[in-house]
Amino acid sequence: MIPIVLASVLIASALGCGTPPIQPLTTRVVNGVDAKPHSWPWQISLQYERDGEWRHTCGGSLIAANWVMTAAHCINTKFNYRVFVGKHNLVEEEAGSKAIVPEKIVVHEKWNPIFVAFGNDIALIKLSESVPLTDHVQLGCIPPAETVLSNLYPCYITGWGRLYTGGPIADKLQQALMPVADYATCSQPDWWGIAVRTTMVCAGGDGIVAGCNGDSGGPLNCKNADGAWEVHGIASFVSGLGCNYVKKPTVFTRVSAFNSWIDQVGDAQTHPDPVGKEHHQLAKGN
Repeated sequence: MIPIVLASVLIASALGCGTPPIQPLTTRVVNGVDAKPHSWPWQISLQYERDGEWRHTCGGSLIAANWVMTAAHCINTKFNYRVFVGKHNLVEEEAGSKAIVPEKIVVHEKWNPIFVAFGNDIALIKLSESVPLTDHVQLGCIPPAETVLSNLYPCYITGWGRLYTGGPIADKLQQALMPVADYATCSQPDWWGIAVRTTMVCAGGDGIVAGCNGDSGGPLNCKNADGAWEVHGIASFVSGLGCNYVKKPTVFTRVSAFNSWIDQVGDAQTHPDPVGKEHHQLAKGN
């Protein structure tokens, strides 16, 4: 089965990362549903400019007041981008939402767009200004390094991607329960086999619920033992046979495999600022 990236559709715990003031609905729905507005407040819309219009292309997660984490395959150096924070409905003006242009975009140096299954599908976007945290804009937590979730661990995918294979993108942010398929399961020959690596995390695979085009770069949200939501995955690719093909779960970059890289990039790009130091720290789970 040929994997295809989820292509575009043409500071810390002290600051309360992973604890949205507006709690998400977490009923065990089968299909995706509209999320409660602003209940995943680290979710961002990455947009590019084309023909004088801004268009949603990927999701992402706000992990510090001036840093966003997304997928490497979402970035094309030919485009101008902006990050929209505080959004729920992409086609409406919303109080508290704001579009911010990047200061710098850092794509993982080992990302290879020709060989998606090699992994390293991660990028960081440094924003040109820090984002004030509000009820509608919060930080997502980064899980502790090398955290690996157990099989069937309940997580939620969120995004504005296509509602089904070949369908329209969503206006309102969607969420869906997608349990983890652990590496032993996901690497079976009739699942993803050798196309999946230990630096990835799979979720779904029931043939019903999946990420789809436009969900790229968005988070796989999983609640930890302390009740905080952690971003365990960055939506990376699905099967070329369809977004929700059975035994071909959505594959995410496993965030906990890249803690050192995230810290290295953040440290390298952060200028000394003793007064506002906390604003440059990346959000960590407990």
